[in-house]
Amino acid sequence: MKNIITQFSRIFVGILFIISGLIKLNDPIGFSYKLAEYFSEPVFNMPFFVPFALAIALFLVILEVVLGIMLLIGYKTKFTVWSLLLLIVMFTFLTFYSAYFNVVKDCGCFGDALKLTPWQSFTKDIVLLFFIIILYFNRKLIQPLFNNNVQNIVIYASIVLSSLLGVLVLNHLPLIDFRPFKVGNNIQKGMRIPDGAEKSVVEMVFIYKVGGVDKEFTEKDLMNIPEGAVFVDRKDKVITEGYVPPIHDFTMEKEGSDYKEEFLESPKVMLIVAYDLVHADEDGLAKMEKLHTDAKAKGYQVIGMTASSPEEIATAKKQFGMTFDFYFCDAITLKTIERANPSIVILDKGTILQKVHHNDLADLKL
Repeated sequence: MKNIITQFSRIFVGILFIISGLIKLNDPIGFSYKLAEYFSEPVFNMPFFVPFALAIALFLVILEVVLGIMLLIGYKTKFTVWSLLLLIVMFTFLTFYSAYFNVVKDCGCFGDALKLTPWQSFTKDIVLLFFIIILYFNRKLIQPLFNNNVQNIVIYASIVLSSLLGVLVLNHLPLIDFRPFKVGNNIQKGMRIPDGAEKSVVEMVFIYKVGGVDKEFTEKDLMNIPEGAVFVDRKDKVITEGYVPPIHDFTMEKEGSDYKEEFLESPKVMLIVAYDLVHADEDGLAKMEKLHTDAKAKGYQVIGMTASSPEEIATAKKQFGMTFDFYFCDAITLKTIERANPSIVILDKGTILQKVHHNDLADLKL
């Protein structure tokens, strides 16, 4: 019985780590955004790690895949099980912290392929921790499947192939797009809230300074606010979150007006997405004006989409000779649309027809 439970744990943990790692390896930039969120000031306040978020993300996802394979084939069992135990303890702490303090809404454990709430993520990690502890106490029952030479070849091959996949998707686009802005999806449909959908329950909270300390009061408490308290701010506290459409916070703003209705009803629209013009790839930006000219000659409306300031837009347009207009959209939304900075999205009445990395302009069909 002990051997059966150990082998089941071995297969279950190994396969789950491989699947989780491969999904994130398909989109390491997306996982790096999640790590940057953990490193941000509201969570762990470690901003010095943010510039290394992508490198850390790549290392972790490759490690997940390789450790999963090592466990399945029984390679260096002691090292493998200890590594898995340390990883899952770290992940369990992160997911518990996210759930308890409600700071990171989605841990990104399975990328955009499967969204889990913080408490679901924590529960998943507790289950994994349980099976890894079983493996820890019964690691002598984990025997290698092949001889040493074959084991070494399998592990080295997995490291090389995982690394190559990481390089491939970083320089192009994810092989499989799980996001709401994938090719074939319609943006207007993604923004709609179905009839009868559950609505959010929101409570107004008023903040007053009482005796030099900020205190929160609900509407029910307003009659009990001490005399001499000074009003500071009002905020909305979400009690129960209702239905949130897959696409939200999508705008096409320019000079205080939102033009998304106009562009999303138009055929032949090219979006040049560069969420951050200051840190965008310069070689990519240098190609955009010629692309604009070629697309315009074929009847396309060409616009830029960015979260950069008007001053940054003016600087970039002057530096790279870009003559098309830029419209504002939230940076998080733009990062969700595309991982490359810049990249190209072709729309036809709001339906996404093509998405192309700036390294792959030759694949663009106009």
